[in-house]
Amino acid sequence: MLVSVIIPVYNDPEALRTCLECLENQTYPKESYEAIVVDNASQSDIASVVNEFSQALITYEKKPGSYAARNKGISIAKGEIIAFTDADCIPAADWIEKGVEKLMEIDNCGLVAGKVEFFSKQPDRPTAIEFYDMIMFMDQKRYIKRDKFGATANMFTFASVFAQVGLFNEKLKSGGDGEWGKRVFACGYKQIYASDARVKHPARHSLSQLHKKVVRVAGGHYDRDRANMNLGQEILKRLRPPVQFLRWRLSDERLQGNKQKLMFVCVTIFVNYLTAWEMLRLEMGGGAKRS
Repeated sequence: MLVSVIIPVYNDPEALRTCLECLENQTYPKESYEAIVVDNASQSDIASVVNEFSQALITYEKKPGSYAARNKGISIAKGEIIAFTDADCIPAADWIEKGVEKLMEIDNCGLVAGKVEFFSKQPDRPTAIEFYDMIMFMDQKRYIKRDKFGATANMFTFASVFAQVGLFNEKLKSGGDGEWGKRVFACGYKQIYASDARVKHPARHSLSQLHKKVVRVAGGHYDRDRANMNLGQEILKRLRPPVQFLRWRLSDERLQGNKQKLMFVCVTIFVNYLTAWEMLRLEMGGGAKRS
């Protein structure tokens, strides 16, 4: 089956080059896949990077937002299977092969969520921010089991599924993959986690990178749930010490020793306060921020 891999990008040519190098050398037959890079109004020269690779083609989406960019890629995709990853992801050599195998082996499969493996800049000395990112995000197995979706950093589906359930919600700053996945589940499709369809993803290592992530996620949560959310209660929940949550997370075996656990607690409190502030800012009429 022909596979269309869709990669939105905004101002990240070097990471994109690494991603495309990996996609150029897949075990899946070259004549059976294409890589569609969607330039989401970058100021960087994305086209010259894409032109280095025979499997890649480029299109352009001026409307800001990764879900608008992904929808543009879907609109020109030729494949019966649609795969998604991000420009800063590093797919394994057999990523497409394993994702397609899993998608095809289950009847009525609506999506496959592959494994996302975080890595830090210095593997033996991750920063507090990197610890938080690795523990808190991209747990695809949990996303499938509990939340009924797969993150678009590593996801496979059929073009026919989009034809039935619709495209991504372009209004959402974040969480559009979650909203779409729930629609897929509601239509009766099965959802599968594939531990052998792997991509690597750099953990955010600086406060500014985490700040951008939190603002985007908070904005997506606000846009998606505002109509049914008691904003005051939501903000107060973020401002209270997350005791039960921390007890659960601090048992994670990746956190070794009191210093690392204290670092994680501090970052968690920072994220909660920043989330509360961003929701309040949006409620008071603050505009969306591009990150």
